[in-house]
Amino acid sequence: MPIFEYKGLSRDGKNVKGVVDADNLRTARLKLKKDNIYVIDIRDKKKADPRKKSGPRSTKSVQVKELALMTRQLATLIKANIPLVDALTAVSEQVENPTLSEALADCKNMINEGSNFHKSLGKYPNIFNNIYISMVEAGEMSGSLDVILMRLAEFTEAQADLRAKVSSAMTYPIIMITVTVGLLGFLFIFLIPKMVVVFESSPNLQLPWYTVMMINFSQFMVNYWYILAGFFTIAFLLFRNWKNSPAGKQQWDILSLKLPVIGPTVQMVAVSRFTRTLATLLNGGVPMLAALSIVRNVVNNHALAIAIDEARSNISEGESIAGPLKKSGRFPPIVIHMVNIGEKTGELENMLTQVSDAYDFQVKNKLEGLTSLMGPVVIVLMGFAIGAIVVAVMVPMFEMANIAG
Repeated sequence: MPIFEYKGLSRDGKNVKGVVDADNLRTARLKLKKDNIYVIDIRDKKKADPRKKSGPRSTKSVQVKELALMTRQLATLIKANIPLVDALTAVSEQVENPTLSEALADCKNMINEGSNFHKSLGKYPNIFNNIYISMVEAGEMSGSLDVILMRLAEFTEAQADLRAKVSSAMTYPIIMITVTVGLLGFLFIFLIPKMVVVFESSPNLQLPWYTVMMINFSQFMVNYWYILAGFFTIAFLLFRNWKNSPAGKQQWDILSLKLPVIGPTVQMVAVSRFTRTLATLLNGGVPMLAALSIVRNVVNNHALAIAIDEARSNISEGESIAGPLKKSGRFPPIVIHMVNIGEKTGELENMLTQVSDAYDFQVKNKLEGLTSLMGPVVIVLMGFAIGAIVVAVMVPMFEMANIAG
């Protein structure tokens, strides 16, 4: 069924735009008219852009919150025994994001043509990741798509919340460091050179060693700032290229787990992702080996991914999951203990969820502690640096006053 892209005015005069699927242009206009939308412009989306007839339909991503809300709405409709095609039609018209709306409308058309839901989602890898598609496939196979979609919505919301906490915790320290560097740069480039002119006006003035060092550094920044800028730029590019290389990423991931203060936090975030994702997949009916193959990409740490790969290999030979994870040495003892109990009692999914909840709480407290600590530390360092500059400037000024007196 064709998909039409439209622009129009709502009943209250507001500009609206979106997509609507219909057999032809006339039917599309009638649909919009029933929705009290006055059409200004409407066109067949595929005819407007023939490049979209095949292959992945969109290279744009969708915000996690929008995806979670859409998933929850779709789960609610399916739970109410509404057919999947009709549910997708309703949700695609409800969604405000045009990229997501177009994807859902196209998925509905592919289902009408005989495709499975999870295969149609695979046409949009930038919107629906492997976890999402695997869960939907498990839901289709088990006949519990509504339950799976609701768990997917909860999982997506939890991941978005964790990501927001990490970003929020890092915002304040980054702002403070940026302000500090900017202020120091202003003092060394604009203020101190003017003070040098004042000092040179007194030929009998003997400058302290720390003042001389400050002046030399200021002159270097004024005359050779491009060397500093080039050095830091080249250093950043080299570090980024090394970190993005396979060997560099592996070394960096191992190092990040060993860093003081930051290392434990990185480990907790990775373990939380691992346990929650694995619990969600297992609850959705995804087999253990397939679930571990998906989860290894979620932890975003090569060292932990290797440990998961080794665990998957051992599990395929008949071992339990707790033993291989313990041998890797990358997972905390409490995680191993809870997984071991879950395997013995048959409550592995529940135990994994409890571990994830506990680690989410620890991550939140850890990030709040780091944020509250970083602020005073940056302020103290900034005060120390500015205080040193003030002393280096004021001592010669007092000596000048004594000489003049």
